[in-house]
Amino acid sequence: MTLTCLLLLPAAGRAAQAGAQTRSCHLPGSEEALRCVNVPVSLDYTKANGAKLALHVTVAPAFRESALRDPLFVLAGGPGEAGSDVLPLLANAFRRTRATRDIVFIDQRGTGLSGKLDCETKPAQQAMTEDQLEAEIGACIAGRRVDYAAYTTANAARDIEQVRLALGYGKINVWGGSYGTRLGQAYARAFPGQLRALVLDGVAAPDQVIPAGGRDSQAALEALFRQCASDPSCQRAFPAVRAEFASLTAKIAAGKVKVDIADPRTAEPMQLTMTSARFLGTVHSILYSPSDSRRLPFLIHSAAQGRWEPFVARRNVAADFSANGSNALVLHLAVICAEDFPRLTPALRAEDASPLTAPMLARLPSLCGAMKVPPVPLAAPATIAAPVLMLSGALDPVTPPRRAEAARKTMANAQHLVVANAGHGISQLGCAPRLLREFLDRPGEPLKADCLKDIPVPGFQLGSAGPQP
Repeated sequence: MTLTCLLLLPAAGRAAQAGAQTRSCHLPGSEEALRCVNVPVSLDYTKANGAKLALHVTVAPAFRESALRDPLFVLAGGPGEAGSDVLPLLANAFRRTRATRDIVFIDQRGTGLSGKLDCETKPAQQAMTEDQLEAEIGACIAGRRVDYAAYTTANAARDIEQVRLALGYGKINVWGGSYGTRLGQAYARAFPGQLRALVLDGVAAPDQVIPAGGRDSQAALEALFRQCASDPSCQRAFPAVRAEFASLTAKIAAGKVKVDIADPRTAEPMQLTMTSARFLGTVHSILYSPSDSRRLPFLIHSAAQGRWEPFVARRNVAADFSANGSNALVLHLAVICAEDFPRLTPALRAEDASPLTAPMLARLPSLCGAMKVPPVPLAAPATIAAPVLMLSGALDPVTPPRRAEAARKTMANAQHLVVANAGHGISQLGCAPRLLREFLDRPGEPLKADCLKDIPVPGFQLGSAGPQP
């Protein structure tokens, strides 16, 4: 390794060259060269001499030469999203933190460049029936020679500790987003002596059953309808959007909606049956972001008028074959089927019933049956002693503030900041990057966070030209 390459490494990384394979790398989402590290970890930690897998880690060295010795480890969401998928956060959420700290992105086992567990996807799948899609996923799951039971949150938490040791760091700070908050809490409880501070954005409570999000998603949708009704421009443009949504939902459930359009991606003629899973799954994903959800009344109204092109184009943005990549579906199922599905009781299903999540819940028994992973019992959560900063969006359809408050009951020193006009993901908004830096510099002190009230509510999209100013 040349002297130039050595200078690109953080001090802790240089001290650990014997234990990790490092290289300069260029990855999507970052214009600069970063450091990529392959860390070997045990597939099954109960077998000392068992199989290994290579965990991919991306290190963004601190800008200042006098970097602090406690880095920030980043855990992505999903489950199924990789650290290398969220590298754009370097330019916004972590831009201030990186001035004095290394930022370490971990591709969780089974995601991204850490042996991604996914199924082949192709554009033709958008026209398949739900039964055809489910059959393809089942064949994909059965065709892999993988011990899916090894891909648990507990093992992923142990992987984080192996990364810390391989890179030669002492105590670390951890940032987790969405499912990454579950993983971050698992690491905090498994290795309390190695954690300096914890940041949780979009907090999953320890006992939260991830697929059971109907109550929260329905609340977010109802809030959007109320906002449209109280906005003069939206009310004039879409006076019956709630009724249009209900009518579309019923017609689609009855199999009465056939779509013949020019494919928004290719302009080729395309015919598909708009299923409940396609329609409601897209609506649910749109609700994650307030700026995106402000397009929803326009998309619903257009579809109700028979013009499906805008809706299908928006659905393609999140589809597996889009340019934005995809979460690792099989890894997602490995975690959900072992840790959440066993706790999805009939009583919880009834309490949490919502059209938005019903199609997903209906598919879980078959998919989890194909995964054949043993259930992971829910352990009583130990108290987290390290300082914790929790961030919530009041409009979040999956991890609203009530989830963070439930998690707070097992934390000794936690701050909870709620942003009124935000949804799922706060760290990159407004003054949040500055607050992250302030918290990590002085994690024991309360933050002055009135600046979060300045984050505005986005305008509604009223026509094809896009959102109004």
